[in-house]
Amino acid sequence: MQLVIITAFGVGGATVLGALIGFLVGNIPHKWNDIILGFAAGIMLAAAVFGLILPAMETVGAPGIWIPAAGILCGALFLNAADKFTPHLHNITGMDREAHKNNKSLNKVMLFVMAIAIHNLPEGLAAGVGFGAGDTGNAIAVAFGIALQNIPEGMVIISPLVLSGVSKKRTFLIASFTGLIEVVGTFIGFFAASVSSAVLPFLLSFAGGTMLYVISDEMIPETHMHDYDRLATYALLLGFIVMMVMDSLF
Repeated sequence: MQLVIITAFGVGGATVLGALIGFLVGNIPHKWNDIILGFAAGIMLAAAVFGLILPAMETVGAPGIWIPAAGILCGALFLNAADKFTPHLHNITGMDREAHKNNKSLNKVMLFVMAIAIHNLPEGLAAGVGFGAGDTGNAIAVAFGIALQNIPEGMVIISPLVLSGVSKKRTFLIASFTGLIEVVGTFIGFFAASVSSAVLPFLLSFAGGTMLYVISDEMIPETHMHDYDRLATYALLLGFIVMMVMDSLF
């Protein structure tokens, strides 16, 4: 349990760390932003496949393969439905700053918080279900991938909020809140998987489906918008290989 607590706050704290870095470095050049996010996408892709979906498939075997398949689809549909009620991340994470330059509306800020929180909750779930399953090695690998992705996410959410007129103090509190949501998600995933092993394959694949959705719908398109798509692609491959090596070692 102690390791779960450390991981939960580590995953959530990565967003806060990214926010602090965002305050220090200011605007991140598109080139490096795309490379960082591409690498994080590769990490998350490998974590979803090796740490979540494959273990779910191994648990149920061929007769129950429909369970992880349904879990992946439900995870994607969950985030797709959530996106219907919140603005897309690629429109509010620094890629469309002009739209927020003079926007001081609290409603807009709350939509921003809701969008980040909805995406962070299943990421926390993904970090927690592995520990609930008892597979500490895979759980740590998944949590590492999510935490690594959260750092650049925390970095790129700072500038749009500050440019929209939100104070630095409020901006930091918002970033901290989104990280806290991930901590909550981690504990939910852990206890849900611990209580019922029967639903574990579904939970694992559901979490994997949410991660695949974020990678395809948000991260990859975002890294292919500024003529650095080739660099972002190789960064994704490198991230995937790094996580693949980690999975084989641990």
